[in-house]
Amino acid sequence: GPRRRRQREAIEHAIAPIWEANHVWLILVVVVMFTAFPRAFGPLMTALHVPLTAVLLGIVLRGAAFAFRKYDVPADRVHRRWSTVFGVASLVTPFLLGLSLGALASGEIRVTGGTVTTGFLAGWTGAFAVGCGLFAQALFAFLAATYLCVDVQDDDALREDFRRRALAAGLVLVPVAAVVLALARTGAPQLFAGLTGWWASPLLGATGLAAAGALVGLGRRRFRFARAAAIAQVTLVLLGWGLAQYPYVIVPDVTFAATRAADSTLRMLTAALAAGALLLFPSFVYLYRVFKGARTARPGAR
Repeated sequence: GPRRRRQREAIEHAIAPIWEANHVWLILVVVVMFTAFPRAFGPLMTALHVPLTAVLLGIVLRGAAFAFRKYDVPADRVHRRWSTVFGVASLVTPFLLGLSLGALASGEIRVTGGTVTTGFLAGWTGAFAVGCGLFAQALFAFLAATYLCVDVQDDDALREDFRRRALAAGLVLVPVAAVVLALARTGAPQLFAGLTGWWASPLLGATGLAAAGALVGLGRRRFRFARAAAIAQVTLVLLGWGLAQYPYVIVPDVTFAATRAADSTLRMLTAALAAGALLLFPSFVYLYRVFKGARTARPGAR
């Protein structure tokens, strides 16, 4: 559209202070996984090394393209080239993350004696995993566009652009979620049983209310309310998935209980995480306040 350059600049301003800091969470998840559940980490990374390697490549390309777009020659042709790399990497990475998560719940990855026996294509090439990838992709797009509606509060035209994208992604989520649930019946029966259990109905109802609240907030241009509802929606989706898949890391052969580290290791890890949180969370709050405050107060807003 006619505001594509401004849209890209808005995305750049939104994530510039925190895009590299966000990799802390990826590192944290990996470290916790191989420290707390070492006997699950090996089979998981072996079975899914193809999509997870692609995820890492996507993250690297995304970060590199973001940096080069900022500091390379400021010509439109060069800017578009790096923007294309950034956009493709940002589109593919969440799809592959969802694909990997679906593979863990599919029951197609089999592990015997700590060794993956089903090869390197099991799980993540099935229809259910692909559906999970599409769902994650739409969910990421919805959340990002909703956040941007709040971030570009000084530009009504851009806010409307991102509002339309958020509404489109939010509406797409409904049929995609229905398809994923239908595919789970045969593609991930353990997960399907969990998502249709007695406890799941209230959770799914709360998730639906949060999704409806986000869409209503976007429709009425109550963007901060929409953002809060979108956060609740994504949180409930992750919570429901985790509860439905528990106690398995990899369905049906690898459980959390069977692969946990020694109690002494878990106690030390918990203490380290608690101590790290005392430094990490205030640092992130300070980072946001400094850079987001500067962004909001910047003179010359369009």
